[in-house]
Amino acid sequence: MPDSAPQQLLHLVIGGELVDLTQNTFKNLDDVEVVGLYPNYATAHAAWRAKAQSTVDNAQMRYFIVHLHRLLDPNQEPAR
Repeated sequence: MPDSAPQQLLHLVIGGELVDLTQNTFKNLDDVEVVGLYPNYATAHAAWRAKAQSTVDNAQMRYFIVHLHRLLDPNQEPAR
């Protein structure tokens, strides 16, 4: 990979209906939506915001951003 390529920090956006708003337990794992995989936080956040706003009428529905780059390389220092 060339040195000039931007650093790829993979993020996954998923969501679904929760059993209880005090925990992150999905009501039905078969219905969990994979919104997409994104190369950086900014694009993942935009996708998360769009999905969250489209489901605002369902209080049990939640979307999450998963920082995959932290799972792939746990020794990586968080960006500041």
